[in-house]
Amino acid sequence: MRISRKDLEWAASKNVIDDAQAAALWRSLSERTADRSKFDLIHVAYYFGALLVIGAMGWFMGTAWEDFGGAGILAISLSYAAAFSVAGAMAWRRVLRVPGGLLITMAVCMTPLAVYGLQRWLDLWGFDDPGQYSDFHRWIRGGWFAMEMATIATGLIALWFFRFPFLSAPVAFVLWYVAMDLTPIISGADGFDWALRQLVSLWFGLAMIVGTYLIDRRTERDFAFWGYLFGLIAFWGGLSLLKSDSEVSRFAYFLINLALIWMSVFLRRRVFIVFGALGVLGYIVYLAQIIYMESALFPFILTAFGLAIIYLGILLKRHGARIAQAAESTLPAWMQRLRPGE
Repeated sequence: MRISRKDLEWAASKNVIDDAQAAALWRSLSERTADRSKFDLIHVAYYFGALLVIGAMGWFMGTAWEDFGGAGILAISLSYAAAFSVAGAMAWRRVLRVPGGLLITMAVCMTPLAVYGLQRWLDLWGFDDPGQYSDFHRWIRGGWFAMEMATIATGLIALWFFRFPFLSAPVAFVLWYVAMDLTPIISGADGFDWALRQLVSLWFGLAMIVGTYLIDRRTERDFAFWGYLFGLIAFWGGLSLLKSDSEVSRFAYFLINLALIWMSVFLRRRVFIVFGALGVLGYIVYLAQIIYMESALFPFILTAFGLAIIYLGILLKRHGARIAQAAESTLPAWMQRLRPGE
């Protein structure tokens, strides 16, 4: 629920609270949420600037950086990380939590580059030489594993000292990379085993979701969103790309996506319903295609189906709260205790 000042003024106009209480409540809420991220111009500027720096030192790094050599890359990345860490810690102590947390996040994002520079300098690779750093975000290779594990460790250490939710983003993001880069490590082969990559992604994504659930809502701030998001990407992506000619397995895929929609209610996480709805929709379209594809009515059937979904959205808008309450009331007591708190 999002509350604005106008909502409190409306409550005062309806005599739910008086004007003095509305003003005092708004002032207290403003102080309580002063360090939280908001979708306004200032916070957009904070995050846009941080993402530009992270992109410059990661996504958009070209082959020219290889001319610095491993030692040069290590020195530059450590210098950046130190500067970001000091500036972030100073901002954090001055209660500038969002810019401070973003600076610390930028420092964490220097970790893979620093580890790459060290490995390139010493020519020390855990599995194989993965090539130039510019390929880190492009190609799946076991040689990135040390960089990824170091980034996860650095992110978790930073989270221990700075409880800033966005710090969980690079940890979850790199865990998603680990899910893909584990395949050549497990198989020990240089070939591209597509089926094995799908299975590894599926099971690793499921492990990420379970792990995120275990820490969900353990603190006042939301540290679980990014873990759920990238866990679902790995799990649902691997599941959806699995090939099967069996109608039983396709129906099982449909049931799993229905379970994801149910999980959105159980965990109070909308991201689950997005992936679940896409899977259910894909299965229904598949059924319509194999049954009605040769029929001239096929476009009309899909149109009717789309309009039905829109109407369902209208019903959910009107009665969604009652539906959710009814669904939650069906959960047994032991399952209620397993749900993350509000």
